Amino acid sequence: MTEPADDKPHKPADDSEEVYYSGSPLLRAEGMKLAVWWMAGVVLIALPIVWKIMSKAGEFPNAIVTLICLVLGLIAFAWPVLMQRTVRYRVSNYRIDYERGLLSKTIDTLELWHVEDIRFHQTLLDRMLSTGTITVISHDDTTPQLVLRGVPNPRPLFETLKQRVIAVKRQRGVIKMDVGN
Repeated sequence: MTEPADDKPHKPADDSEEVYYSGSPLLRAEGMKLAVWWMAGVVLIALPIVWKIMSKAGEFPNAIVTLICLVLGLIAFAWPVLMQRTVRYRVSNYRIDYERGLLSKTIDTLELWHVEDIRFHQTLLDRMLSTGTITVISHDDTTPQLVLRGVPNPRPLFETLKQRVIAVKRQRGVIKMDVGN
């Protein structure tokens, strides 16, 4: 004897997955870090020139020091872009994938039904640059707190995530119970 569909604890999952956001954090969201790294690059590249001007002989430091300064300066320019490209977020209607790594990759998946709370933060500069941070707090063992930094146009994504968390929990029959003291 089969049970009527209405008596089941939760609805069958809809297997179609819709991606709301997929990408890396925006570089403009990390403006201060970017400025510091680029200033360090300028200083390192300018160091041999300043050395030449300040030295009494008017010569560049030896070739190895000059080369090291130039290479480190170029690395300082490229570092923020490289670090930004090593992180990817993929937010869908059932899960959030957080991928990181340059040579080796690690992907953590956070199922939306594990989500306990979602926090939205946007500074004044973030608002001017249309970026922001969404923090997802969950009961997931591997990812209890997931911070999505530098998300473009974060408010609509935040609102969509709030609604999807409720919908997915309803589908799975998850009930939140507060235990009193």
